[in-house]
Amino acid sequence: MREYLALGPAPCDEDCAQVGQPDYRERVREECRRFILLIRQKLGPEPEGARLSTKSFPHDFGTYYEVVCWFDTDIEASVEYAYRCEAQTPATWEG
Repeated sequence: MREYLALGPAPCDEDCAQVGQPDYRERVREECRRFILLIRQKLGPEPEGARLSTKSFPHDFGTYYEVVCWFDTDIEASVEYAYRCEAQTPATWEG
């Protein structure tokens, strides 16, 4: 079964684009792209059954975006990677 863990749009100790700001969609998509690269740099590439991507979520003020780690609950390595991403996500852009 496929599930995901939300990791945020950017490292937690960094400022990030806010819903409602001018050019939010373009800014947050770039932040998410950079964040995915940073996670891969720190934790390595996704194993079989896991995938880092950007996901949209509805909100009262508009759609917002976050990086998520999709994983297959039947593949242990993908589950471990997803929870490692959640626990060890870089807090700053410096990793």
